[in-house]
This record gives sequence, structure tokens and C-alpha cells, in this order.
Amino acid sequence: MTQPTPSEIQHQHRALLDLISDAPDAQALFARSSARLRRLIPFDAAVWRATDPATGLVTAPIRTENLDEGGCGTYWRHELFTEEVNRFQDLAREPVPAAALRESTGGRPERSSVYRDFMRPNGFHDELRVVLRVGGRPHGHVSFLRERGHKPFSAAETLLAAGFSVPMATRLRRTYAESLVEVREGASFGPGLLLFDDAGSLVSLNDDARHHLADLMDGPSTGTSWGVRIPEWMHSTAVHARAVAKERANGTTQIRLRDRAGRWLVCHASCMRDTEGGLGGVAVVIEHAKPSQVTPLLLEAYELSRRELGITQHIARGLPTGEIAEILHLSPHTVRDHVKAIFEKTGVTSRGELVGKLFTEHYAPLGQEGTVRVFDE
Repeated sequence: MTQPTPSEIQHQHRALLDLISDAPDAQALFARSSARLRRLIPFDAAVWRATDPATGLVTAPIRTENLDEGGCGTYWRHELFTEEVNRFQDLAREPVPAAALRESTGGRPERSSVYRDFMRPNGFHDELRVVLRVGGRPHGHVSFLRERGHKPFSAAETLLAAGFSVPMATRLRRTYAESLVEVREGASFGPGLLLFDDAGSLVSLNDDARHHLADLMDGPSTGTSWGVRIPEWMHSTAVHARAVAKERANGTTQIRLRDRAGRWLVCHASCMRDTEGGLGGVAVVIEHAKPSQVTPLLLEAYELSRRELGITQHIARGLPTGEIAEILHLSPHTVRDHVKAIFEKTGVTSRGELVGKLFTEHYAPLGQEGTVRVFDE
């Protein structure tokens, strides 16, 4: 692998920052950033993943490069149950949100279970991990892999990769407020239910789950004997649910994502128990998201401050300026200044437009599905 010169690094660095800012969507961000970043930090394979900022769990979209299908289950089982080196959840809280395996282990990568059971069998020599975070919350992460015969990732390359964490996370955060396509109405499906055994294999699903799976965006997935493909992020969600049940992980097992029609979905998983209390399989439910589950993402996408967020929520309740000022112990003039700033950040000109943009626009189809219309005879 040819190392770039200092002048080439500076040029590619500026170009990558421009590219990140101008990327039209998350998949384009991943694809274009990968092509450019490969010139700065050479790698043989990579996985780019979006994550739900509330839980840090993998969601859509995902981009894999030069990796065969089928290894994600092994990767995530080790990451959640046995891995002790450079875990994504740990890197998300570190001062520098990036680390290389060989550098972190002092040249002893066999200390990593991911290395022993995933990397080494697949011919990989080193892994550089980067968590994409902004505002203290993870919006994605990346794994760069080098094959045997190539130099390990250097400390300088690790710091260089970490420098793109905030710009990429900021661009991912903005995608929450953008339409993937023009949101359109579609068939009304109920909650989809999928059951996985303790080995992670699909053992049952309902018809609604089939419909939801068919409507998901393209991405890395594995085939099943049921004639459906299970996306990588669903496998990792199921594995995380089992880790929570075994007290190897904390928090809720829930992610939010959008289907190919632009509708918001929520996917959550829980580990089942038998009559004696032992751990069984994992149940995964995928269904249309409620407004309350999506609104926090939209508010974060517009980079509203904590105070602006509170005022926006009061506006959504229909409260006038004076009442908001009284509740928040502010002057009406200060409230009006905050409202002006909120309008500028969200690109609206009225309270009604603000409420429509944040609380209605992104799930109008769902609202239509839940509406019963009656007329006087």
C-alpha cells in the first residue's frame, strides 16, 4: 500500500470535508467518503454503519466493502458477549473515538475475540474502528480492515480517521430531517413478528413481517429457508437483546429507521424465557413508528438547543408566547428571540408550519392509516 505524501494528505483532507458536507444522503456519504478516505488511509475492506443515537445500535443504512455475506452474526456475537478490546460502546465515550486493534493490544491482536474468530479466519491483519459522534451521541461507526502482508494502522492514521468523526456524524444527523423520496402512502401492515432461536436462526415470522422486510431499503443481509432475507442490523439487534438478558449490555434494544417509501419504522427485540426462567429465543417486532418515537430524531437533526427544544414542544401544545415565558421563567421578548432562531434553523415562517414539519410531515401516511372517516347521512 502506497502511503500519501503530506501535501496529498492535506489536499485529500480538504476534499473529503467538502464531500461530507455535500453528500445527498447517507449511502452516498458512505460511498463517496470511502473512495476518498482510501487514499488517505489505505484499507482492504470496510463496513460503514448508521446507528440509532439513543441506543448506539446498528440501524440502516449499512455499506459493506469486500466482505462476504454471513460473517456479521459471528462479529456481533463476539462484540457483545466476549470482546474486551476497542468495543464500539466504549469508543463512543473515549476522548478520541477511534482505535486500531494492533496498536491497542501492543501487537497482540489475539487478545481480541473478534480477531480470533472473525478477522484471522478471513485473512485480516488489523482493524481500525471509528465511532461517528456529535453532541456526545453516536450516529454511526466504521470498521476499516487490512489484510495480512500490509502494515498495521498507525497512530497517525487513527487520529486522522478520528478527525472525520464529527463532520460525518453531523451529516448523518441531518439526514433525519430529509426525505429519502417523496413520502407516499402504502399498504397498511400491522406489527411484524420474527422469532430467532438462540443460535440466531429465524424459526418463524408472520405475514406482516414479510411485508415490512420487502419494503426495507437494500443493504447487507442473509438469506433464510423462509424465502426472506434478514438485514444485518436486525441480526445485531437480536444479538443485543440476548446480551441485555445476560447482563452483558445495558439499555433498551430498539432502533429507528426508514423504509424505501420514506416511512419511519421502529424495530425492537427481547429475549424470551422458558417455564423455568432459562433464556430461549429472541422475538423481534418491526412496526410503524409513533410520532413520539421519531420527533426526537428530527429535533436533533435541526440542531436545536435544549432551550429551543423545550420551547418547540410548548409550541406543539399550542401555548402562546406569554404562557411559554411564564412556564420557563423567561421574558416574552426572550421567547420570541428563541422562536425566531427555531424558525431559521428549521426553515419555516410560522408556528403552524413548524408543527407540521416536525410532528406531521414525516408520518402523514401513518396518520391516514389510523383514521376512520364517517359522514352524516
